[in-house]
This record gives sequence, C-alpha cells and structure tokens, in this order.
Amino acid sequence: MSNNNTLALAIIILGVFTAIFVGNSVNKTWLEQSYVFDTYQTDAGSHAYRYKGKEVIISDIVPYLQSPLKQESLDKLNEAPLLKEQWIEDKTHTIKLLKPAFHFGLWSLLPAFITIVLCLLTREPLTSLFSGIVVGSLMLGQYDLTDAVIIPNLAKEGTAALLLLYLWLLGGLLGIWSKTGAAQAFANYMTLHFVRGPRSAKVISWLLGMLFFQGGTMSTVLVGTTVRPLADKAKVSHEEMSYIVDSTASPIAKIIAFNAWPAYVQALIFVPGVSFLATEPARLNFFFSSIPFSFYAIFAVLGTLLLSLNVTTFSGKRIRDAHHRASTTGQLDAKGARPLSAKELQRCDVPSGYTPHVLEFVLPLITLISIAVFTFIFLGSPKINWAFGAALLLSAAIALAKGMSLTQVIDGFGNGLKGVVLASVILMLAVIIGSISKEIGGGLYLVSQLGEQLPFWLLPLILQLITMVIAFSTGTSWGTYAIAFPLAMPLAWAVCQSQGLANPELFMMVCFATVLNGSVFGDQCSPISDTTILSAMTTGCDLMDHVKSQLVPASFAAVCAASLWTLTVYLFA
Repeated sequence: MSNNNTLALAIIILGVFTAIFVGNSVNKTWLEQSYVFDTYQTDAGSHAYRYKGKEVIISDIVPYLQSPLKQESLDKLNEAPLLKEQWIEDKTHTIKLLKPAFHFGLWSLLPAFITIVLCLLTREPLTSLFSGIVVGSLMLGQYDLTDAVIIPNLAKEGTAALLLLYLWLLGGLLGIWSKTGAAQAFANYMTLHFVRGPRSAKVISWLLGMLFFQGGTMSTVLVGTTVRPLADKAKVSHEEMSYIVDSTASPIAKIIAFNAWPAYVQALIFVPGVSFLATEPARLNFFFSSIPFSFYAIFAVLGTLLLSLNVTTFSGKRIRDAHHRASTTGQLDAKGARPLSAKELQRCDVPSGYTPHVLEFVLPLITLISIAVFTFIFLGSPKINWAFGAALLLSAAIALAKGMSLTQVIDGFGNGLKGVVLASVILMLAVIIGSISKEIGGGLYLVSQLGEQLPFWLLPLILQLITMVIAFSTGTSWGTYAIAFPLAMPLAWAVCQSQGLANPELFMMVCFATVLNGSVFGDQCSPISDTTILSAMTTGCDLMDHVKSQLVPASFAAVCAASLWTLTVYLFA
C-alpha cells in the first residue's frame, strides 16, 4: 500500500505540473457546436421556444455564413471568440443556437485519467476526485480553487438540489428509519414472509429494480434504500447487492422508457434533411422504435437476473468470491473494505419502550414512490425532492405519534446526516470533475477524431467505445448524450449517404442505440459517477470494491451487445 501511495503522490505532482504546462502552452482547438430547439413564431412574428414552461423570445438571428462562430471563422482564431453564443438561420431555414466549444487534444482527458488512476491505486475517492479537480482547474487557468471553481459549481441549481436530496432528505430519512427500527422491521417482515435466503433476497431486489424504472439516481436510491436491510439480514454480499442495484437502474430505463429520458434525448438528435428526425413526435417515435436495439441494457438486466438466481458464470471472479465469502463466513464486505455508508446507518438505536412496525417503512416508501410516479405522469418530470421530503415528514410524524420524543427524532435525523456526509461530499466532487471534464472538451475531442470514411459496419462499435470512454471519464450518461448525439447522429447520416445504405433508418437506430447504451455502460462503471457512488452508498459497499466487481459482468454484456450491433448493420443495413 505504501508503494501505491508513493506512486499516487508522484502522479499527482506530475499531473499538476503537466496541467500548468498545458494551460499555458497548448493551443485550444475550437469547434462549432449547434443546438436545435423546437421553435415557433409568435403572434408578433418573432421566433420563440419554450423552456421550463416559459416562452423565450429569440432575437438577433443572423445568417449562418455571417456568424463569427461558424467553423470556418473559428479555425482562424488564436484566442477565445468574443461571442459565447449566437442564433443563426442556416440555408435550410432552420433556426439554431451556435455555441463554440474547445478541447486541448489528447490532454483534455488528463483530469479524468488522473482521477480514475488514483481511485484504482489508492481506493480513496475523495483525494482522487479532488486531485482531478485541481488538475482540470489548472488547465483552465483557474488557480483560485475555492472562489473560482468549487463554490460556483456548488452554487449551481442542479448541484444544490443534489446536496439537498442526498444529504438532508435521504440521510435524514435513513436516520429516522434507523432510529425507529422501521428498516429492520421491514427486513424481518420480508424475511418471514418472502425471503428464504440470499437468492430470494436478490430476486426481490431485481424485481424492485424493474419496478422503479425511472432510471438514474432516483432508481438507485429507491432500490438501494429498500433492499439493504433485507439483503443484509439474508447475508447477501455488498458487492452483489451494489451490482444488482446499479445494473438495473439506468439499463431498465432504456427498456421501459416511460420516463424523462426520451424527452431529453429527442432534443439532441435532430439532423437536417432527415424526415424521421424532423419533428419532436417523429424523434420520440424513433426513440421508442430503437428500444429493441438496446442490447447492452437487455444483457445488463438479464445478467443481474442470472446473478440473483445464483448463476455466477458470467459475473467474474470478484463477485463469485464475494458470494462465497458471504455464504461461508457471513462477512458482507471484503477484508479491508471501507463502506461509504457510515456506522450510524448500520445499526438500530431504537429507544427503550418503542416498538417498530413494518408500516413505518412501507407507508413512507409508498408515499415516496406515488409522488415520484404521479408527478411524472401529470407534470412531465418526477419531483424527487417532494417525494423524499414527504416520506421524511411522514416517517417523523409516525414516530412522534407513537410516542417518540422530538429530541429522539432529531437525534435520528442527525445520525442520518452523519451517515451520508462523506458520500455526499464525494458526490459533489464527482459533479465538479464532470463539469470540468466537459468544459475542457475530453468528450468533444474523442468524438471529433471520427471521420466519414469509416466502413459503415464499424461505426456502431466505434461510437459505443467512444461514448463508453466519455461517460467513464466524466461520470455522466446525460452529459455524454449532450456531447455525443449532436456529433454522432449527423456523422451516422453522412455515412449512410456516402456509402449508399439500403436501410438508413435501421442503421441510424443502431447508431443511436450504441450511443445511448455505451453512455450507460460508462456511467455505470465509472468510479466518479453519481449512480455508482449512490449504489455503493445505499447498499453499504466499498466504492472501489463495487467498481472493480461489476466491471467484468458489465464488460461481458457490452461485448455481447457490440457483436449484435455489428452483425445487425452488416446483415440488414
């Protein structure tokens, strides 16, 4: 371990000096980035679009050829363009928003590379993430880490919402459930009536993953929080549980796509001149028609089902060893593991005279799920904060109504905050490193290396690999979509046209599915991904044990998917 620490220190020092060199000596490569909105004309004749329910008027639209942000103009620049964005109208009369972006070439991958290598060497995500942030900030010329980097990122609406949800609401809810014994009562009830051993506990976990098909952090937290007590009681290893939770969160959202994903993704896949991508309804139909080609998501979900049934042939040595360890010794964590979930959430601290009841767990959980699902149905997006806030208040109200003192409830709430504070800090740093990686242009650089002269049957595989690397490096699938789709879909269409494919729509669907699924793989396996961190946190697993143990089954699913995508376009496109 001391050798690893020495090597890690050397990597940090080398990374810092390299970042300073890149920031001061390497020229930025500027690339034109265009974004298409669903625009319309107002009664006054102005162009507009809707954002978060409000009408936004578009002004100062210029012809594309006159824009200083077109690629031809950017190629002549030696410094940053004066404009950050500009609305233009192209020769097809499509209104677009141009936003220039840059990359440092291969150096753009340095912050993510430093972070991931340090995670693997030290098994200590906090230091690794912070080191990546330092390297990325120095490359951008931001030497004031607190005021110029960390505070502005923490002040963003999305980051503040994560902090509210995962520190206050999730931590508080877990703490009160621990104080009242509700989670343990639920585990006892399920064990008595449904769970007969580790296999049935894992199957129930898998079924809950199917039920919570909203995807991403919501599914991860809901499933992990629900199954942790019953899985621990059934002596299921934490590596197995974190893999099941992580590998049914985003993958199932691709298969049962009645969630926020289609609405977000469709806005990124407009390609001028392509009829089946011309309108929002057409793009939504394209999304749902491509679901049968989500081979990685299908294999990932089937793989977790096999593991739940104790079929570990495809799970890799680490998961097989974890399964054997838990079944023979009862040890849920590997030797030397440092679980993200703190001791405050691993024990019950029920006051004397207080009798836990299973409904103290079930009623808040039903409230949580109901609010999340119904707000999605009626408002268009699930209100996760409302759901967790209501569950937290209901849990506290039940405890008070049953005779627990307010002081004891607050004590449980405080213990919950302590239990997730480390994981919340890691989550915040992961958000910041993802933002920096995107600004530096790591994903942009990778996708820009592709050319139109590739053999058509090779493009899906390359898009899959590129998006896997982008998502793994940045820790976000949604961020990868924003980077990759505006570049990958026009590239796929250009390949269709230049190589005269007989079935271009099928080819586009497969390329679309590879970007969608490759991003999910990278996000799922990345040690700096919020879903990876939350899967480990809610199931009580060591973060790097979770990352290393799920790489083999996830990679096996990815290889199978890549083979099917290649065969599909080779035989049918």
